[in-house]
Amino acid sequence: MFFRADPTVRPFCMSHPAATENVDMTDLTTSPFQTGTAMAKSSNWLDRIRKAVPGWKSCGRIVVTGGLLMFIGLTVYTLVLIIAPAPTTLNMIGTRLSGTSVDRTIVPVSQISPNLIRAVIAAEDTRFCEHAGIDFSAISAAFEHNQTSKRRRGGSTISQQTAKNIFFWNGGGYVRKAGEAGMTLMIETLWSKRRIMEQYLNIAEWGDGIYGAEAAARARFGKSASQLTVREAALLASVLPNPNKWRLDPAGAYVSGRASTISQRMNIVKRDGLDDCVLP
Repeated sequence: MFFRADPTVRPFCMSHPAATENVDMTDLTTSPFQTGTAMAKSSNWLDRIRKAVPGWKSCGRIVVTGGLLMFIGLTVYTLVLIIAPAPTTLNMIGTRLSGTSVDRTIVPVSQISPNLIRAVIAAEDTRFCEHAGIDFSAISAAFEHNQTSKRRRGGSTISQQTAKNIFFWNGGGYVRKAGEAGMTLMIETLWSKRRIMEQYLNIAEWGDGIYGAEAAARARFGKSASQLTVREAALLASVLPNPNKWRLDPAGAYVSGRASTISQRMNIVKRDGLDDCVLP
């Protein structure tokens, strides 16, 4: 069954209907791929399309203007976050909408144990101080691993996770990934590595509506984030890939084993200065 388009219905960004009154729509059936006289007659084929759809310029302006305003807004917000903590995130809003209260206490990175900083570097991004936001070697390694293993491994850096958590949401496919990559490069340009880590540890999710290292330390171990031991820090870092699935109170066999591995890697992080960009 074929339907005839209603000529009175036009996109909101098209110009006034009168703009199309004198356009011969049958001219659009002329193929632009002709020779001789026919080609000369169809040389303005694209112009006739533009006349038939007079709002194309308006639509383009709206898209470009909207994109520019979004870029300016994100840049300004990123600049503000150089000195201010992220007030909330889309993930936190989603948690509240699901009926779960959000537990979060913002603290400066100076009040977070070096053990936790080394633990998240060891667990999530050992080249955090070396890369410029996106670690292509880690992405390649994750891809090769996922081809042969049922347990998926991610290649996102701490910088990418910070950008995702502050500006975007979980899921979203390639559109979100593209935006995440752009914002990762922006925060790497405008923020120090220490600032990225500080924001990351204040917005990371630890399950049950718990966000940030301080709230996680108090909820799981009854102490401040500044007092975390090596084992406690390793346990917190071990559940970061999936905090709503993996538990540490009590820790199962997988989480406990993963924490032991992270503890060993923490020694390497400290020995090789892989945390130098964060810890003085």
